[in-house]
Amino acid sequence: MSNAILELKGSFEQKNNPSRPGAVALPKDSEISVDKISNLLNELNHLLNFWEKEAYVDGALINIRYRRLVAKSNRVARLFTHGNLLANDLIVGARFVGGANNSKKHLITYHVSIGTLEKTIAELSIAQNILFKEFNGIITDEFFNDGSELFKCWKNIDFENYGLSKTAFQQITRDVYFVEKFLKPEIEIDFSKRAIINFFETNIPIEKVLERLGITLYQEKVLDKTTVLLDEKEVALVMGEIPYLIAMTVEDLSQLSPSDFISVHQGDKKTIPAPSNEPTIGVIDTLFDPDVYFAEWVENHLEVDERFLIGLLSNNAKHGTAVSSIIVDGPTLNPNLDDGCGRFRVRHFGVATAGGFSSFEIAKKIRQIVKSNLDIKVWNLSLGANSEINPNFISPVAFVLDELQHMHDIIFVVAGTNNNESRPKKIGAPADSINSLVVNSVSFDQKSANYTREGIVLSFFVKPDISYYGGCSDKGDSINVCEPNGLWQRTGTSYAAPWIARKLAYLIHYMGLTREVAKALIIDSAIGWDGDVKNATELAYIGHGIVPIKIEDIIQSNPDEIKFVVSGKSERWETYNHRFPIPVTNDKHPFRTKATMCYFPKVNRNQGVDYTNTELNIKFGRIDAKGKIKDIKKNEIDDGGILFEHEARAQFRKWDNVKHISEGFNEKAREKKAYERKLWGMRITTTERLRPRDGEDIPFGIVVTLQELNGINRIQEFIYRCTLNGWLVNEISIENKVELHNAFQQEIEWEE
Repeated sequence: MSNAILELKGSFEQKNNPSRPGAVALPKDSEISVDKISNLLNELNHLLNFWEKEAYVDGALINIRYRRLVAKSNRVARLFTHGNLLANDLIVGARFVGGANNSKKHLITYHVSIGTLEKTIAELSIAQNILFKEFNGIITDEFFNDGSELFKCWKNIDFENYGLSKTAFQQITRDVYFVEKFLKPEIEIDFSKRAIINFFETNIPIEKVLERLGITLYQEKVLDKTTVLLDEKEVALVMGEIPYLIAMTVEDLSQLSPSDFISVHQGDKKTIPAPSNEPTIGVIDTLFDPDVYFAEWVENHLEVDERFLIGLLSNNAKHGTAVSSIIVDGPTLNPNLDDGCGRFRVRHFGVATAGGFSSFEIAKKIRQIVKSNLDIKVWNLSLGANSEINPNFISPVAFVLDELQHMHDIIFVVAGTNNNESRPKKIGAPADSINSLVVNSVSFDQKSANYTREGIVLSFFVKPDISYYGGCSDKGDSINVCEPNGLWQRTGTSYAAPWIARKLAYLIHYMGLTREVAKALIIDSAIGWDGDVKNATELAYIGHGIVPIKIEDIIQSNPDEIKFVVSGKSERWETYNHRFPIPVTNDKHPFRTKATMCYFPKVNRNQGVDYTNTELNIKFGRIDAKGKIKDIKKNEIDDGGILFEHEARAQFRKWDNVKHISEGFNEKAREKKAYERKLWGMRITTTERLRPRDGEDIPFGIVVTLQELNGINRIQEFIYRCTLNGWLVNEISIENKVELHNAFQQEIEWEE
């Protein structure tokens, strides 16, 4: 008999970060020379000369190429800082250059005033003079770092005489160590077609800048304050006059990703009962045919100009109708994929035709549709571009999805797009959406489908998130769907995604779970117990894993497992609870443990590769004798250890909005010592990349699984101990939750 998943409700404590910045220090075995400062000064003076004469920007746009991929704490702190404006406040773009992993470097764009640039040059010149006269032209970490014997010689230096304080000199020289080169922004565009152009944000509105070039921007060509749609001639004009203002660009007209690799007619239409109180899922796709057998279950909205559809409805409605048929009646059409979720109603928005779509128009329509239909919690988007994503920035449509999901209590399920070419191919937009749940396809034998396209996004984020069954043409697998002219067999990620939308809607509407917990449960169910052993290829094609077919396999656990979910909000730097009473026997905790956390951060497309503004980091483990958490996965970032940024991202998913921690189950699990309090703790810490309040009140959802090493069912003991420690424990029962949902949906008739 399976165990129900438990929902623990209790309060999390909040506190501010008690630590303060330490002394300015150089990394071990590092040095700074007068020659390096001289080279940087030459570059800055050249840039100053250029930007003083430039007429389209108030100030200067300067790229800093860092010596490696750098953490926020290793970006320039004194250079470019002027008055109340810190250097970090001036960042308007970021990308990666160089090779992979440890050879990758940050290229970060700053928008600074001419006065700030002049101040930086002046202070850097003074620092060069001090270095030359007081340190014989070179300084090492041994001389630089406070606490060393050699540092004592600094007391003899009269910094006031140079016009620069000791602290300022230390900050400048440390900045110099991490800076490799100052550059003017440049971009290469290999096309001259209608394009969506994203400009660097400056003090002059982009409408005014383009007006000086003779380009008039109408409101329908503006996506946001830095992103506009330009035609072929306008793109050429911008590239000829102000290429250094372009942050990123993408072709606007997109061909739809191919979606059908098996095309077999399956016969006549089916029948279906009338809808009642079933939840509604939103579908944004090609058109819908109102003559299909399940049309009563679909509220149809046509979002394209009908003048272009005369005689073409059947062709333009195939894809959208097929996707909606899975959401409404997938288990009837595919008994082998019966998930136990029942049927769902659909609110269908036909925004594209079979021939292709404008990314710009789709982005604007999605924003409008979602804001007008906020009662819908789960959205399915199986449209995708045939072209590949860019490695240095998020696509416009994906950004709109991410922004909407941060602002509103909704979640998008997005198809991972398909490949009909012989070469490997990166996924297409909007499957690069970070906040969405992105789905790739596998065959029924759980192998990556032959048309599957490849993640990762921004060289880091695991996309797709998960995989599901979408059929595989070379193995004869297929998904049965309904289209305008009957029942068909199809394959593609377009037909894998709706199954996940169904599961999310079930967890949110029937089980009453938050979208954060629902997303965490879906991903955690795909990870299983071997999440730490997936290689790079598996992550790129399958994501975190394959989601089980049956909904009960997601919301129930094995008899030897205790699975519970918690949710909360990150209100300050640290959010914590130290009252998790994990069962004890013979003064030991006989469990191995894993946890998955999901949240929906604010994003900034202008920041390029540094796209997510907020980092939530999780620790979970025993409370030791000193009151500290012994994390199940020792996190060197949180424990004061030293890691390079690329290591922190690879090992601990720094800046990722999906966190999975475990003990490393490739080794033999052992019982853990129970400390005096015999309690475990959970700690969520918040780091901001840009502004200090971006992560305020961000909801999170966490699922924790404990597997008893001796096969004993200890769930009742856990429930009992939780209630003693102030937790309200709810069993997530399918029967009880569905009955409760149905009761809430019934209309009450009042007697007159």
